[in-house]
Amino acid sequence: MARLSPGDTIGILGGGQLGRMIAMAAARLGLKCHVYCPDAASPAFEVAAKSTCAPYEDEAQLAAFAKAVDVVTYEFENVPDTTAAVLAAHVPVRPSPESLRVCQDRLTEKTFLADAGIATAAFRKVDSLEELKQALGEIGTPAILKTRRFGYDGKGQTMIRDAAGAADAWEEIGKAPAILEAVVPFALECSAIVARGADGDTAVFDIADNRHENHILKFSTVPAPIAPETAQLAADIARRIAGALDHVGVLAVELFVVRNGEAESLFVNELAPRVHNSGHWTEDACAVSQFEQHVRAIAGWPLAVPRLVCPVQMENLIGADVERWQEILAEPGARLHLYGKGDTRPGRKMGHVNRLTPSNGSFGTFPKVPL
Repeated sequence: MARLSPGDTIGILGGGQLGRMIAMAAARLGLKCHVYCPDAASPAFEVAAKSTCAPYEDEAQLAAFAKAVDVVTYEFENVPDTTAAVLAAHVPVRPSPESLRVCQDRLTEKTFLADAGIATAAFRKVDSLEELKQALGEIGTPAILKTRRFGYDGKGQTMIRDAAGAADAWEEIGKAPAILEAVVPFALECSAIVARGADGDTAVFDIADNRHENHILKFSTVPAPIAPETAQLAADIARRIAGALDHVGVLAVELFVVRNGEAESLFVNELAPRVHNSGHWTEDACAVSQFEQHVRAIAGWPLAVPRLVCPVQMENLIGADVERWQEILAEPGARLHLYGKGDTRPGRKMGHVNRLTPSNGSFGTFPKVPL
């Protein structure tokens, strides 16, 4: 794999806050970024050396973009298949289109995990109401019906509490190709964020305990309140998945922690082949951020040791939460990150705050998530 040099250019597909933070991390390392996104109001445009505002399906613009960069990465996984294929014909794409393909489709992703011997919720393919009824008979209720593609932050999914709700659920997801998943009785949700270089070297960040509100991540707390053996298992699972995908870059593995007495077991929920919301704490509480680690990996540079500097809690600022920015700036130990988005809307991620804590792990007067 070719190694980038300072002054080279990284192409980023997607202009949201993740692309913005990748570009900022790259700039600190002397690398330039060229952001490609169809949205003229993309916040990543503000911090990139160059930008292209064009549809993902515009092959002429994609070819020109590919010629202007030394490697391409992406900040979200819903890039069209053809986009990645067009770019890969001209320039290295990292992570590879294969990682993108597997993680774009929930059924493909769950099948990949099952084939790799990694525990997940029981699942079935659903392409019709008849298949849904059959799947409910096999899996039982409650169960979750999810569209196979384009779902995030709780979108494209619905809970089925008894078989009588099948028809309504099928209508609710728009009769789209879907997957039915059994409900996992988890004690908490966590995530393992792993970086993998093209040489196979891996580094895993400390495991985060994730709490959601209205299906959107609200808090990530590190260290997670799990046994050391469980944390090690989560890291090992993340490494196995990254290796099986031959992934280059950062990969997020979302997991359920199930407790039976004092014993803990893990089930993989979803994968994200990119930097992830639950890794934002790394910007201020870790020796290297997930964004710099991603840049290092795709540039062919050595990975850093992701050593936790101090306990931290990340809070997503969603919608009107961002109006507390002045209050947050006055908090001891709080590090504010705003994304530069214009319109404040309910459910929209406007920024985040990392609250650093003393070494004893006490959150003091900071808002605390019950563990």
